[in-house]
Parts: sequence; C-alpha cells; structure tokens
Amino acid sequence: MKIEQIYTGCLAQGAYYIESEGEAAVIDPLREVQPYIEKAERRNAKIKYVFETHFHADFVSGHKDLAAKTGAKIVYGPTGMKMGFDAIVAEDNQEFTLGKAKIRVIHTPGHTMESVCYLLVNEEGKEEALFTGDTLFIGDVGRPDLAQKVIKDLTQEKLASHLYDSLRNKIMPLSDDLIVYPAHGAGSACGKNMSKETSDTLGNQKKTNYALQPMSREEFVKEVLTGLTPPPAYFPQNVLMNIQGYDSIDEVLERGIRPLSPAEFEVAANETGALILDTREAQTFAKGFIPNSINIGIDGSFAVWVGAMIPDLKQEILVVADEGREEEVITRLARVGYDFAIGYLKGGFKAWKDSGQEVDSITSITVDELAKIKEGDSSIHILDVRKNSEFMSEHVIDAENAPLDYINDSMLKVKKDQTYYVHCAGGYRSMVFNSILRARGYDNLIDIAGGFKAIKESGKFKVSDYVCPTTLL
Repeated sequence: MKIEQIYTGCLAQGAYYIESEGEAAVIDPLREVQPYIEKAERRNAKIKYVFETHFHADFVSGHKDLAAKTGAKIVYGPTGMKMGFDAIVAEDNQEFTLGKAKIRVIHTPGHTMESVCYLLVNEEGKEEALFTGDTLFIGDVGRPDLAQKVIKDLTQEKLASHLYDSLRNKIMPLSDDLIVYPAHGAGSACGKNMSKETSDTLGNQKKTNYALQPMSREEFVKEVLTGLTPPPAYFPQNVLMNIQGYDSIDEVLERGIRPLSPAEFEVAANETGALILDTREAQTFAKGFIPNSINIGIDGSFAVWVGAMIPDLKQEILVVADEGREEEVITRLARVGYDFAIGYLKGGFKAWKDSGQEVDSITSITVDELAKIKEGDSSIHILDVRKNSEFMSEHVIDAENAPLDYINDSMLKVKKDQTYYVHCAGGYRSMVFNSILRARGYDNLIDIAGGFKAIKESGKFKVSDYVCPTTLL
C-alpha cells in the first residue's frame, strides 16, 4: 500500500497518489499530468481512477488529460452538473476497488454542493486515511461562498448550513486515528485561516479545529462566514473549465513555447494586443524592462497574483522569463487556466536590450535613502500595498493603504502628478503594483526595496502598534 502527498507550494495544493497491488489512483491532480504517469510507470502500476473532490475554483485540474492518456476513469461525487467529458458520478457511500484496498465516497456538501471526501480502507480492511478536499482543512474548513458564483439560488448561508451538517454527520463520527489529507494548506484562498501543516489525525482536528467545536448551526454559519474576503476573479472561470473541459496541456505548451526574436516579439505585441508578462525577480525587472510590461515574479505566489491581476483567462500573453524557465512559466499559467500564452522572448530581456529596442525602468530606493528623503520633506506620500489586514496590524505612521488585491480601487488614491513611495511586505507585490500603474501612465511611483520588513528593521520610521482584530483575516 502506498500513499503519497504531492504538494505544490505556489498553489498551496495537495494532490495524492494511492497504489495497491499494481493499481493506482490520483486524487485532485494538477494540470500537468506527466509526473503522475511516470510515477506509475516506474512502479509498474496502472492508473485506474482519477478521483475529484469537487469542481475546483483555484486551479484547473488534470483529470481530463490524465484520463485520456491512461484510460483511467474520472470519478466525481453526486452532482447535477452536466460535464463536458465522460465521468462516473458516484453515489454517497459507493466504494471503488483499488487492488486490495477500497475507496469510499462520502458526500459532504458545503464548500460546494458536489464536494466529497474519500475514505481509504487499506488492504487489511482498516479505515486508514480521509482525503477531505476542500471540506476540511488542517485548522479550517472550506469557504462556503464560491459555488454561489456559479450556481443560481445558492447563498453562502445555505452552503455554510450544509457544511455544518456534513462535518457533524459525516466526518466527526469517523475514527480519531484517521489521517486527514486536505486539498490545501496555508496560502490558499479556498479557506481563511489554514495551518501550514498539510496532514493531521482527525482526532486532533476534533480538538483543535474551530469549526469542529460544539456550537449551534447559527453560531457555525456566523463563524465560518466572518472574515471572508472576496475570492479572486478567476475562480468562477476555473470552475467552468473543470466542468466543461479544456484544451490538452500538450496543445497549451505547444502554443506557448514558441521562441520569438525581439523583432517578432514586438510585432506580436503590436498586432495581437497581447499582454507582456515579465516573470523575472522584482529588482531585476526594475532596472530594465519592455515598456508597458507587467511584472509578476515566478518565484513568488505567481499563480495567485496572475489570477488576481489578469481578469480574462482568454487574454493572450507574451512571456519574458529568465532563460531556461519559459516552459515552467507557461505550465504554471496553465495551472490556473491561462492557456493563451502565444510565445516568449528568445534570449530574454538581454536580447531585447541588445537589439536596441526601447526599454523602461522603475526607480527603486533603499530604506536609508527613503529616510534621508523624509528628513527633507516630512509630508512625502508612502503607499502600502499590502492587504488591509496586514496594514491594520502594523504600518508606517501616515502611510496610506492601497491594497494590490483591489488595484482598480487603489488606483483612485494615486494622483499622476504626485510622487509616491510604494512598499509591500518584502518587495514582490509592490513591483506588481508599480509595473501595472506604470503601464497605465503613472510615472511617479518609486519602489522601496525590501518593503515593510526592511522599514521596520531599520528603526528609522515610526510604526503603529495597532493589533489586528482576530476577525480580520
């Protein structure tokens, strides 16, 4: 018997590989399915099932491609949705044989109406593990406000009430020694306060998870809904892709991994209206970039911020990346449904600059330089683009909060004829913010290298000591 958690940090997502007697199953696979296929081949196993816990919102699952390439059957829980591919719609408590093991479907509506957990009964007949999807996380539960964006007449209150029943009637009666394997951990937008741990015993969760403590239905609904922030705009579009189907990942990669010379890249940008996405490190980007490109660094919460900043999944994208990382960028775009990368700059930004093409830059200063500027002008405008909850917890006195999460609203706080000194926590988000506004004609934004962390550590600025209320998550 083999159980392997395959965790992807940039999405805070856990997929699972289960194997018994040469038969394998994958739960909630990522879009790029070749690693699962190769894992099974190395072990002389055949992938028999692809189990989906629900129609995911935060990423495009690899169920369709994995089934097509292996002959595996796709399994969903009870759902009224008409899917754009062949799948088994399982009944509550239906069991699937995997070698000498069994996997039992437990219908747990609440995060979404079709949400299920999968109970693994091992080769000895013992209930060993519970794959909880977005129903139960470590320290949290799935937010009940996402499915209402796709299905009419659902409210977050109705979903939260369903979740209350699912947890108490389906999950909590199970054995304390079950290992809980959720679909996400800290950093995912599918919950509000997940633990950094990615597994635990069900018994410990019964003791420590706020949502499993004794409370009335009304108290639960209020508790679960308190502190939710609006989900990223791309979530409903990902749900529809997971329901209706999508282009093969092979087609997406073939379309995107197309090297373009600087001249070809410029023509493509001008003729197609494609967005130029520069995925290099923030300070490297600041020193020189293609005019009107936006920076979302690959070595950060890339998928999350692409989803938040680029509202249209069908937006054509031209990629600027560090050499050798182009395929990685295009793959990670596809994970969250951005399938229309149409090429990348061959040779990277250096090739663009060496060809004599026009370049732009963003001024970035150190905290020490900022302190000297403030000594000469105490009324300078400091813009903090962290989340409101981060700002409320601690911020530079007299700084203004303009969260990157709500960039269209935050832009209204910025005047084109004034100079602003912009920071986030460490420098990643501030460069995203600066690059987007730069592309929209805001030329007086100056980045503070190192962000709030560097500001606080310098001791040169007064920082508020306000503590964020526990309800602001």
